[in-house]
Amino acid sequence: MDLILCHTTADFDALGAAVGLTCLLPGSKIVLTGGAHPPVRDFLALHRDEYALIERRSVNPEKIRSLTVVDTQQRDRLGKAAEWFDLANIQEIVVYDHHLGQDSDIPATQLYLDHVGATTTLMAEELQKRHISLTSAQATVMALGIHVDTGSLTYSQSTPRDALALAWLMQQGASLTVISTYRDPGLSPQLQQLLSQALETLEYICLRGYTIGWVTLKTDGFVPGLSSLATELVELTEIDAILLANEYALSDDEWRLTVIGRSHISGTNLNLLFQVFDGGGHSQAASLNLRTQDSQPILQQLLDGLKAQIPHPPTARDLMSSPVRTIRPETTIAEAQRILLRYGHSGLSVVNPHGQLVGIISRRDLDIALHHGFSHAPVKGYMTNNLKTITPDTTLPQIESLMVTYDIGRLPVLENDHLVGIVTRTDVLRELHQADIFDGEIHKDGEININLPQLQNKLNPQLWQLLTTASQEAEKRGWHLYLVGGAVRDLLLAEAETGTLMINDIDLVVDGFHKTASVGAGVELAKALQEIYKNARLEIHGAFQTAALLWHKDPELDSLWVDIATSRTEFYPYPAANPEVEASSIRQDLYRRDFTINAMALRLTSPRAGELLDFFGGFLDLQAKQIRILHANSFIEDPTRIYRGVRFAVRFNFQIEKQTEAYIHYAINSGVYDRTSQENTKTPALQTRLKTELKYILTATYWQSALKLLDNLGALQCIHPTLKLDSELYRQLNLLERCLGRFDKQKTLTNWHIRLEALISYLKPEYRAKVAKNLQLADDSIARLKNLSHIQAEIITLLPTCDYPSQTVYLLRKHDLPTLILIALQSSRKIRRKIWQYLTTWVNVPPLLTGNDLKQLGYKPSPKYKQMLDDLLTATLDGMIKDKAEAREFLTKHYPR
Repeated sequence: MDLILCHTTADFDALGAAVGLTCLLPGSKIVLTGGAHPPVRDFLALHRDEYALIERRSVNPEKIRSLTVVDTQQRDRLGKAAEWFDLANIQEIVVYDHHLGQDSDIPATQLYLDHVGATTTLMAEELQKRHISLTSAQATVMALGIHVDTGSLTYSQSTPRDALALAWLMQQGASLTVISTYRDPGLSPQLQQLLSQALETLEYICLRGYTIGWVTLKTDGFVPGLSSLATELVELTEIDAILLANEYALSDDEWRLTVIGRSHISGTNLNLLFQVFDGGGHSQAASLNLRTQDSQPILQQLLDGLKAQIPHPPTARDLMSSPVRTIRPETTIAEAQRILLRYGHSGLSVVNPHGQLVGIISRRDLDIALHHGFSHAPVKGYMTNNLKTITPDTTLPQIESLMVTYDIGRLPVLENDHLVGIVTRTDVLRELHQADIFDGEIHKDGEININLPQLQNKLNPQLWQLLTTASQEAEKRGWHLYLVGGAVRDLLLAEAETGTLMINDIDLVVDGFHKTASVGAGVELAKALQEIYKNARLEIHGAFQTAALLWHKDPELDSLWVDIATSRTEFYPYPAANPEVEASSIRQDLYRRDFTINAMALRLTSPRAGELLDFFGGFLDLQAKQIRILHANSFIEDPTRIYRGVRFAVRFNFQIEKQTEAYIHYAINSGVYDRTSQENTKTPALQTRLKTELKYILTATYWQSALKLLDNLGALQCIHPTLKLDSELYRQLNLLERCLGRFDKQKTLTNWHIRLEALISYLKPEYRAKVAKNLQLADDSIARLKNLSHIQAEIITLLPTCDYPSQTVYLLRKHDLPTLILIALQSSRKIRRKIWQYLTTWVNVPPLLTGNDLKQLGYKPSPKYKQMLDDLLTATLDGMIKDKAEAREFLTKHYPR
């Protein structure tokens, strides 16, 4: 007999998962181990015969073969049925659950645990994989399980997988009428009476912008459906979290205590809180049941724990952009419009000569003024001067309230009457959106997966200590410090993997403009760290407000490179130029980056240390395995981003998002790169920075796949408009790998460099040197590519006339190995065979005698030695002499003493 066990007081998720399992395990039976929620009980009163349900008392324990438990991992939630785990005849114990972070005490042979909103979702997914169809009754109860446990997909633990499972169950015939009846059946008369009592005795406090309520209800006995009562209380009172306690006497000195917890506060973790008393559930919904002689200390501990979990809400200081772009009242409409265009702002703050805020002008105001022909008018005639302002300590809920009440799109932040920042509607929406994302899959039981303890486990201790020291030095100066870019991306990607993550390139950003930091904050922090880490070499790049600490083969940090920058924004004066940078905030610093997966930051300083900043959906793109650009004009401004995007796509096996691919095609087909090259002498993104990206790609093991993708996108045109990876060039590149493996066994050549020369040499001769100069290759490479066609013509003409090996040697030895390889790639098989024979055999044949041998034979040293040795080599190569004795006879005959 195969049994499926639901926990005591079974809910719809437990029942739905169990029904799904009966379809996966034909012949199995469902046992309700001890009662059910009132809606489940009422549902089964009508639908029990549709499912394979049996009573616990009807089970013969000796005939049980396997046990499968759904929606719990604790023995004590299975009543007396838990005794069956200890039977000798049990061959298999399987557990399915979705409550993460709980310690299981069931001796399971298999445990299926996943982060979904309902256990039933796991069954629905497996049924789909096996193409098993359901009856309407089966689909309905399973859909009820997902609806109830996810709040019809509104609870924070809901996932896209739950939505997909629900959609499939609807296709299978789930009855919406039945679901609507039992999903929210209303409160029983007893619960309605308790609701009135709870509303009269509910206590609450306001803490950090959130309202927490608690109430204790004393009854004569067990009350089913308390979870529905807790949900109703939250909805009626609009509080953010509640602890609903119910106690009734078991004896004169012992009580049964039930506590239901509900929370809508991001960052709280009721599951963790309730586990102390052997309860559990989800981060936002949990419960416990226990016997106690005094319930008040337990309730107080739960309440204190919940208070401690409530995060400090973001303030204007955390949200604002700073420093603020300002203009004077006399600034013209046209100039203000130009500034908006340059920096991508939606409005500008207007200040007087003393730096005091006097107004704000929006893009809409400017557009209207321009439409009416007032481009030369001063902005003071169009700005808004009836302003609502906030302080750096104004909280997010207060900011949101102001924006909604007064329909304001931006709020200036004033400190001591000076403008220190601005918070826009977009800033607020991003913060709220980010919270929604992190309440989804990135959370496990209410915590962000990538937090400081996990970061510490992923990095080697010495690197972790370096980051800790850096954050402490930043905090001393009143700054924030963030780990940004690729390191954050790689930590998220490595989240599910075990072992230490090797990171040799770290980017840190200092954001301190809200307090005391100056433009050189990043440089100052780097200098402070260099005083502590004497082995590090310090490099400062003043133009970009950055510094770097470099270790070379350090016994602890190996060859580590740490870039430290002050948070900044940037502007490209023309396409493919180096950007002009200005000090800014961490938000604007992330906004200037290339792809969403590289635009995340992990805060290292307190408070809110470990907070992950993801304003652009980078985490979701990591989950979706896609490369998405931040800005529509990003590729026009910097073509190297195309190469970086391809490199990341191939390296991580991601797809380039469709809109991003469209932006790539538009940038390439627009001709902007040709125009900017003609109009500007310096285009670093098509010169040195492009060479750097090519180096990264051509060094990687996946370089051929990356070239294919670049060609598919038309991006090889960035090297030269005529470059295409056709079948012939692809053949030559494959041949090049064989050449390197055969002719350069000592690794004397730089592989990425010769691969790049092979690409350039495929161009017409008149383009090669120009492209090499543009990419600023070394002088020998430029000369080689410039002369390649002449040398190739000579070899193709003369090599077929070489009847003897010596003739081939004297023709080819004038040229270096890279030149001969490049010529071999583009030559016929006959020519290539001779070059290969020269490189593999003849080039390694020395003369049988040396200069010392000639001296011992009585020949006086003279320039004639060279001719004698060459003649000996010729005779050796052509088989005329085979050993030293014959060599001496050869000299005696041709060079008598």
